[in-house]
Amino acid sequence: MARDDERTLEELDGQRWREPEVETSLAQTVHRLRRVPLGSFQPPDLRVMIAERVGLPHLIPRALAYLQHDPFLEADVHPGDLLVQVFQVDDAFWQTAPELRRQAVDVLDDALDRINEVDLMDRRDLWPRLVAARARFA
Repeated sequence: MARDDERTLEELDGQRWREPEVETSLAQTVHRLRRVPLGSFQPPDLRVMIAERVGLPHLIPRALAYLQHDPFLEADVHPGDLLVQVFQVDDAFWQTAPELRRQAVDVLDDALDRINEVDLMDRRDLWPRLVAARARFA
């Protein structure tokens, strides 16, 4: 991962995207982040790009590194939002990355074991999502 810290998603995948046809803030953010060195990505950036299914082979390992330290990391919206986003990635990706899948399941199991560390209001929203993710990854 260290070798890729200075490279961008554009450099890694060899694709230069045209400017977005729609000028939404999300489209502009995704295009901008494709030009940012991976080492500069912060959890909110990871959450956005993973939600948009952009650069997953490069960004999922970075997200998991954060989540191994704090599965309930609040990237942008609420505690555990990055974790939830990781587990919304399609099965097709996980089938191509069995080692990452194993790491993700380990993080998920840790989160389930530690769910009581989360505020009750957030826990009510997070718990069913984590249980559903665990059932999907059984």
